[in-house]
Amino acid sequence: MSDSRFSPVSKDEISRLCVSVSLLVDFQDADNYLDWTVGLHGIKIELNQGNSTRTATYLPEVALEAGWSKEETIESLLKKAGVKGHFTQSLKDSIKLTRYRSEKVKMTFEEYAATKKTVREVLNGCYVPLSNGH
Repeated sequence: MSDSRFSPVSKDEISRLCVSVSLLVDFQDADNYLDWTVGLHGIKIELNQGNSTRTATYLPEVALEAGWSKEETIESLLKKAGVKGHFTQSLKDSIKLTRYRSEKVKMTFEEYAATKKTVREVLNGCYVPLSNGH
């Protein structure tokens, strides 16, 4: 697997890797684009532009770790979704926002590898890895 955003992991780094998975739960339609709490909610925006629909999402920790306000987070998500130009109030008001929470599970790479092996054993060869598609 290759990801151009990151340098490849070396063999020496494997023992120091940590794996985290965010389980997304409690999805709710928001009343407006500001109807969420920084650090508590992850948000997904959806915006119709002509014949296309633009979407983008951030996990709950993203805005908090970046030190963003709600407005800054929304503007960053609009850019992430590929929206160009000035972000007018009318544009922001047209956003359909879904808020959610996440439950984050962390483990070392060694724990992850042992868990993956256990899952394969429990399923007795029926284990089918998830695709790495997004």
